[in-house]
Amino acid sequence: MDNKIVNESLIAGKGWFPADVSTFGNYVDSLYSFILWVSVILFVAITIVVVTFVLKYRKRPGYVQPGGEHITHNTKLELAWTVPPLILCLFVFYWGFTGFLDMSVAPKNGEEIHVVGKKWIWQFEYKNGTKTLSEMVVPVNTPIILVMTSEDVLHSFYSPNMRIKRDVVPNRYTKIWFQATRTGNFQIFCTEFCGDGHSQMQGTIRVVSAEEYKDWLANSGSADDGLPLEKLGEKVYSAKGCVACHSIDGSAMVGPSWKGTWGTSRPMTGGGSVIMDENYVKESVNYPIAKVVQGYPPVMPSYKGLLSDREIDGVIAYLKTLK
Repeated sequence: MDNKIVNESLIAGKGWFPADVSTFGNYVDSLYSFILWVSVILFVAITIVVVTFVLKYRKRPGYVQPGGEHITHNTKLELAWTVPPLILCLFVFYWGFTGFLDMSVAPKNGEEIHVVGKKWIWQFEYKNGTKTLSEMVVPVNTPIILVMTSEDVLHSFYSPNMRIKRDVVPNRYTKIWFQATRTGNFQIFCTEFCGDGHSQMQGTIRVVSAEEYKDWLANSGSADDGLPLEKLGEKVYSAKGCVACHSIDGSAMVGPSWKGTWGTSRPMTGGGSVIMDENYVKESVNYPIAKVVQGYPPVMPSYKGLLSDREIDGVIAYLKTLK
């Protein structure tokens, strides 16, 4: 297997499906295709019968109904349109239920990752305490068990390439698992409307080799240490969920725009003002409710423990460039 990381999320799979990269793919695609084509065949057949009967037996001058009497009952015909569809439905139910059980019961030797959904980012926590935002790194050919919850409203974790989707519910845990069959970068979406930044609540599953995964865990995902600060800040803005609430072109969003704000005085809710400087940015990242800009709701989640000091320094450096 080629372990080169490629972005396969946009590569088409079989037919109109996205690329299949999990052990569930063949099952999900086959069941979907079976139901689709059976539905198409039945729709066409029933339409032909209906049109034929409408044309052949329509009321018209001089027409006499065969047999002379109105037909009200036919046991053979009624059994024909009842028993085969019943058998077909039971077959589809059995196929779907057995697959559902396989997708619901995770292997005992799986790699467990805790997932937290919150407006409007995905947070992932690993067994060694490593936390990431909007990017989940997993080893290939290994069962991955996701234990998920929400900090605010109802979200839904969806990965088209892995063929998995599960609601993420406040104050309770839901579970789902998958096993990737190839390396690459694959998209994550939220498919439950969760507010203004819903469409921006995206992420990435980065599937790597087992050796690379062990190395990544040991180094706590510090691959960005070599980036210049302002480039790191730009990456944090796009990858860590800032883009969902803060524009960089001056347009209004859920949170205040970052454009041209560095060094300016910001009026606060409740009175007073604060200068947009290094201390204010760091406090806002870790304790966003402490000082809220006037005219904006206090909905920003805390990034305390989720962004390193260097990543915060990168955000500060990036803010200084947005004039």
